[in-house]
Amino acid sequence: MRNKRGLFFLLLLLLVALVVADGIVTRFLIAHQLGVETNPFLKAWVKSDILLVIKLLGATLAAFILWFLYKIKPRMAWVTTYIFIIIYGLIVLWNILVFYIATGHIA
Repeated sequence: MRNKRGLFFLLLLLLVALVVADGIVTRFLIAHQLGVETNPFLKAWVKSDILLVIKLLGATLAAFILWFLYKIKPRMAWVTTYIFIIIYGLIVLWNILVFYIATGHIA
């Protein structure tokens, strides 16, 4: 049981890292005019350092909520965490792909 808790904790850290990576890559793309922010809630902050703070705080809050959910409904917490890891993993990969296309590395 203890190994599962440790693995779940690592998955939550991975989720937070992916959310922050999304913010970093997005800021880079926008700063170099290689992409645009499509999230209307974050559009106003994308050019300032507040974006990364919002991403970090939001992801940390989500991780705490998922950790609390894990204690009550572990299966739901696992599934939800995996879904968000997949979503944010795809978002980061998409942003990196946008970078390579915009810089001419991929035709």
